[in-house]
Amino acid sequence: MVVGSQNPSNSAFVKPLSLAEPTAADIQRNSELEKFLIDSGLYESKEETDKREEVLSQIKQIVTNWVKALTRQRGYTDQMAEEANAVILTFGSYRLGVHGPGADIDTLCIGPSYINREEDFFIILHDILAEMEEVTELYPVPDAHVPVMKFKFQGISIDLLYASISLLVVPQDVNISCPSVLYNVDEQTVRSLNGCRVAGQILKLVPNIEHFCTTLRCLKYWAKRRGIYSNVHGFLGGVNWALLVARVCQLYPNAIPSMLVSRFFRVYTQWRWPNPVMLCAIEQDELNFPVWDPRKNPRDRHHLMPIITPAYPCMNSSYNVCPSTLRVMEVQFSRGNIVCQEIELKKMPWSTLFEPYLFFEAYKNFLQIDIVAADIDNLLAWRGWVESRMRQLVLKIERDTKSILQCHPNTSGFMDCSKEYPNCSFFMGLWRTEGVTCREGRRYDIRGTVEEFRHEINSYMFWRPGMDIHVSHVRLQELPDFVFPHGIKRSQPLKHKQQAENINRGCHSGSDERHAKRKNDDEPLDVKQDRPNKRASCSPRRIETLVSDIGSS
Repeated sequence: MVVGSQNPSNSAFVKPLSLAEPTAADIQRNSELEKFLIDSGLYESKEETDKREEVLSQIKQIVTNWVKALTRQRGYTDQMAEEANAVILTFGSYRLGVHGPGADIDTLCIGPSYINREEDFFIILHDILAEMEEVTELYPVPDAHVPVMKFKFQGISIDLLYASISLLVVPQDVNISCPSVLYNVDEQTVRSLNGCRVAGQILKLVPNIEHFCTTLRCLKYWAKRRGIYSNVHGFLGGVNWALLVARVCQLYPNAIPSMLVSRFFRVYTQWRWPNPVMLCAIEQDELNFPVWDPRKNPRDRHHLMPIITPAYPCMNSSYNVCPSTLRVMEVQFSRGNIVCQEIELKKMPWSTLFEPYLFFEAYKNFLQIDIVAADIDNLLAWRGWVESRMRQLVLKIERDTKSILQCHPNTSGFMDCSKEYPNCSFFMGLWRTEGVTCREGRRYDIRGTVEEFRHEINSYMFWRPGMDIHVSHVRLQELPDFVFPHGIKRSQPLKHKQQAENINRGCHSGSDERHAKRKNDDEPLDVKQDRPNKRASCSPRRIETLVSDIGSS
């Protein structure tokens, strides 16, 4: 089977690879998979569903009142103020019906042309929300690729986007699927609107919505367990996984979820990146927004794992993927394919597929990024900013070492509860690219790399005294206890057949034994550091420089 070979402008898409109906064995495996998903707690209760609907209703009322108040302040007539409206739409996992307990709700506020994002949304509405006791953990990310305001409302996590469209009054039933809604708006607004537009298109293009939703719920859970669910860290986020699953549903229109999960790994283990994944032909329009086209756009030629959105203007939703993170995902796809083959042979249960990836046992060298702030609210905002730029550190290390050193970002943040001040730490596993021959003890001076990263971090427009960041090297044996479950570090690595991938060596299942027998010949990275141990010692906007040193394999 050859996959991933279609031309991005070719409307004659590959026909279904198989029209096979499920067998009795497929149906049995499907029942076992669905039971596993339920037992794993992936479905929320009716009480939580009702609470989400109530929260959305209250947010709708808040933004409507905000628009009406600004309409009066701008001098419009009383009738205009009475008719003024804002519409709240959802997208992402909530819109697709695959959200689980505790998941956030991706929401879009659509407002009239005279209400802007920069001042009205990120300042005036922000201040309104900040005064409400129902709202906690509020922080804006105005400089993100898709500007967003993040907060919790009565404990429900909300990601709120804003789009101002070319209407004085936004109708309650506004149709955003029509390209005319994009008339006379900027690219940030297009990206904000396209979350909802893409979700709607996906549901139209899959042959069976129920099977799509179950499969997507399953694959999202798998990606989180394997540590590759995070767009901001250079892996894939919700819309990326939805598009990948939707394409497999198109290729196997009669398959049920147990079959689709297996076919998912089979297809993407063989996919010839950077050939794009697309659900439909790329649409052109007289609005002249740029669409993904590597033949015309030089920037698009550098995309490693293009996953194209189906709504105009068609974009690559996975532009964050870099060589390091693509390699990590390829290994995980391969592992998933092997495990699914074993499941079909009744040699393994479904639970094997979802075993967590033991990140801190996969590497010998790590970068530790410590983030501190004066209080919790400042830490939330500061963390959001630093995390949104973490991928740039990976790219810069690849660039400055000519891709010899690669990074595996851990998507989770960790807190050191022994510290008195608010803090959060992120980690990146380091390894040398497979097949690269280097002299013993070759040194990689990345002081300039870190300094450039520091300069970008310091551009944070909401910086406050006490916000600081520190980058250091830690060896495997020096990892802090707080990264391990219950703060307990195992004295010996877990020997586990399904944890049989060694990203460092680019190996797949079955490499644990070889990894255990390897000589400990990776020279650790040496970092001169003066790690801050109390808030007073953290000078604002400072980041440590470092020199890395790694031996040959």
